Amino acid sequence: MARKLLIEHADVQGIASYDVYRKHGGYASVEKALKNMSPDEVVEEVKKSGLRGRGGAGFPTGMKWSFLAKPEGVERHLVCNADESEPGTFKDRYLMEKLPHLLIEGMITSSYALGARRSYIYIRGEFMYVLRILEKAIAEAYANGMLGKNILGSGYDLDLVVTPGGGAYICGEETALLESLEGKRGNPRMKPPFPAVKGLWGNPTVVNNVESIAAVVPIVNEGGEAYAKIGIERSTGTKLISASGNLVRPGVYEIELGLSVEEFIYGDDYCRGIANGKKLKACIPGGSSVPILPHYLVTKTAAGTDRLMTYESLADGGFASGSMLGSGGFIVFDEDQCIVRNTWNFARFYAHESCGQCSPCREGTGWMEKVLYRLEHGHGTLEDISLLEEINKKIEGNTICPLGDAAAWPVAAAIRHFRDEFEWHVKSPQEAQSRNYGLIQAPLEA
Repeated sequence: MARKLLIEHADVQGIASYDVYRKHGGYASVEKALKNMSPDEVVEEVKKSGLRGRGGAGFPTGMKWSFLAKPEGVERHLVCNADESEPGTFKDRYLMEKLPHLLIEGMITSSYALGARRSYIYIRGEFMYVLRILEKAIAEAYANGMLGKNILGSGYDLDLVVTPGGGAYICGEETALLESLEGKRGNPRMKPPFPAVKGLWGNPTVVNNVESIAAVVPIVNEGGEAYAKIGIERSTGTKLISASGNLVRPGVYEIELGLSVEEFIYGDDYCRGIANGKKLKACIPGGSSVPILPHYLVTKTAAGTDRLMTYESLADGGFASGSMLGSGGFIVFDEDQCIVRNTWNFARFYAHESCGQCSPCREGTGWMEKVLYRLEHGHGTLEDISLLEEINKKIEGNTICPLGDAAAWPVAAAIRHFRDEFEWHVKSPQEAQSRNYGLIQAPLEA
């Protein structure tokens, strides 16, 4: 079983309270950083760790921190993106619910490194019960001198505020989040300027995911080089995975990056295989916005090598035969599931959540949802499949934020790998309504 750096104590009785968390080594990174390290030294450890953003983009966290502008006399901010709204992703909610003080500890240590004296946790509006857990933990941190004035006698001051959003998926995009935090409509901003230069209220700002900030705690405690020894290549450390779908044991897992996908799906320490003795049909490895993989590309790459739970291996072959690790929303489909129905369901979500600012996304996501509805409900034509491909080309790469791409990629990948199933919905609509198309065969070159 992989070593757990984040959720090792998640099931400890009372771990959500300050006293129990402290007894299990909590806030050690705050003590170490504030008493023995300069802010620049903390940033350097994060750089050495190779930590990549755990929210989906996978950009090196230390490098992102180093971009933060530091003009004299100008306030800086750290904002935690806890607006976890990606279908198939629930690991941040789990972490905040079970270990709220771990996130708070990470916020303190990270804020110190960035020179931020007022930081924010922007949480998804539907997570009100989690917000109350965080508010209680923050109050405990203030009461015990971990927040507020002169933390641990170091001279460093920090106020931490948790703010709920309004339930908009678009506010998971960092600039839309900042707009919402400022009390405006959550529309993404044009970039540049980037938040590191002009972010919250025009001040230099870093926006990081919940898991990314929590990972700073073991990095500071154990050192960046020790963290970098876990994992392989440029995929270092551990990663939380939200496993759902037709699995024997779905749930949240902390894995060491480099674990094989086959071991994750079928291993006794992880998901234990496909539920009800069914066969694997497809998998979406990184949340609803990443390309779907057919069964023959889930555990093996197109070149025949083992597919690994890493940023590089899951992307092997590009979108022609690969996908993305993304946010770690690992969704598994068995042989009875309908790819057309699943794709339509995702398209409905993205059409509903488009902010409408960009015409290609506003119009294109709506058209994709309508066309997929026709195909799924027996009214489609073969021309509709080509129409979907054309709509995808009009959306991808033509929007201010990545929501347009997130809507386009799943549809394009579903048609690329499961075109026969889409055509079957046209040629045999009544049969398509009564049962699933079944498994597809791997092409000879695969």
